[in-house]
Amino acid sequence: MTTLLGISGALRKDSRNTALVKEAARIFAPDAFILADLDLPLYNGDVEDAEGIPPAVQRLHDQIKAADAVVISTPEYNKNLSGVLKNALDWVSRVRPQPWAKKPVAILSAADGRAGGERAQYSLRHAMTPFNPRILQGPEVMIADAANAFDADGHLVNEVSIRTLTRLMEALKAEIPQG
Repeated sequence: MTTLLGISGALRKDSRNTALVKEAARIFAPDAFILADLDLPLYNGDVEDAEGIPPAVQRLHDQIKAADAVVISTPEYNKNLSGVLKNALDWVSRVRPQPWAKKPVAILSAADGRAGGERAQYSLRHAMTPFNPRILQGPEVMIADAANAFDADGHLVNEVSIRTLTRLMEALKAEIPQG
């Protein structure tokens, strides 16, 4: 049984990055798909010292650890990954055992600009370096003009984008240890 965890770096209900994660999951077709909730408190070491790890952070950690693979879609906020996503990475880094090590991860992005979130992906790759996941290097999925990239059902409309996302999801499946 294959479990795919989807992480969207946006909290908006109608986020195009959440739509992209769901589209990736549809194409991947896992036995189980979980969409993570990143509506977490801001990381604060004093809170951690006084109250410990918040239950929502522990749940995210456990979801990452249990997943066979993870797909992350990040919006581009001021040429970087979103603060929501960075905050989640920071919180999860405080929980042991570290869940990211050797975990197969595919990175996606959707943005209204012409580069489709290229800089956000770069900053996310950099932010994940200390965790040592197996981040796929390609094919790169960067959905530009995201406001017009999905149909009413949340499916990508551009055939090239669909083919590229399909190739990335096939590569992600191939990274999952068999047996």
